[in-house]
Amino acid sequence: MADNDNSIGAFLAGIFIGGLVGAAAALLLAPQSGEETREQIREKSIELRDRAEVSLDEARTRVGQSAETVRVKVDELSQQVKQKVTPPPGEVSLGDEP
Repeated sequence: MADNDNSIGAFLAGIFIGGLVGAAAALLLAPQSGEETREQIREKSIELRDRAEVSLDEARTRVGQSAETVRVKVDELSQQVKQKVTPPPGEVSLGDEP
C-alpha cells in the first residue's frame, strides 16, 4: 500500500512538473505580445489547476477504496483469529483455573 501512495504522489508531481515545463516552452517559443502572454499564462494555470484537482480527487477516491478494502480484510482476519482462539462452550481454556 505504501508503494501505491508513493506512485500516486510521483504521478501527481510528474503531471505538475510536465505542465510547468510545457507552459514554459510554449511561452518561450511563441511570438506574441506581453498581454497575450499574460492571458495565456492565466488560461494555462487555470487548466493545470483543474487537471490537478481532478487527479487529486481520483487519487483520494482510490485511497479511500483501498483503505476500505484493508479495513474489511482486517475485520475478516480478526474474526478468524477470534474463532480459532476462543474455545467452544463447555471447554476449559488454558487460562481458566478450576
